[in-house]
Amino acid sequence: MFAGYLGLFFAAFGAATLLPLQSEAVLVGLLLSGHYSLWLLLGIATLGNVLGSVVNWWLGFSIERFKGRRWFPVGPKHLEKVRRNYQRWGYWTLLLSWVPIIGDPLTLVAGVMREPLWRFLLLVTLAKSLRYGVLAALTLQWVLIPT
Repeated sequence: MFAGYLGLFFAAFGAATLLPLQSEAVLVGLLLSGHYSLWLLLGIATLGNVLGSVVNWWLGFSIERFKGRRWFPVGPKHLEKVRRNYQRWGYWTLLLSWVPIIGDPLTLVAGVMREPLWRFLLLVTLAKSLRYGVLAALTLQWVLIPT
């Protein structure tokens, strides 16, 4: 059973980084098995996913010192556009950190923009825990509906 929880943690952690992983299928599979605690699964998935987002935040926070290098992946114009958009929409965009494709880059941008870690953690934890909670509720509702 420990392996299931550990696998979920690493799937959730990896899915929150820029790696193309999915943790939702792992969570649903463990829920459907009936051998795991719902609350422990939700807590572990959320913890792993939030910690993966913190890695993105830290990378964004640290990467700007390399912006003068030839290999730096973002040009000055694009970086300025990202800054303007973040300043326009602000830290509330972190509530979208759970959304596939755009969520991971948002957490990276928050680091570039020097978003305070306490606020980052608050908003990202809220968003990601709600996502996993809704997914679990839908999964259990689907299983419990008589056919």
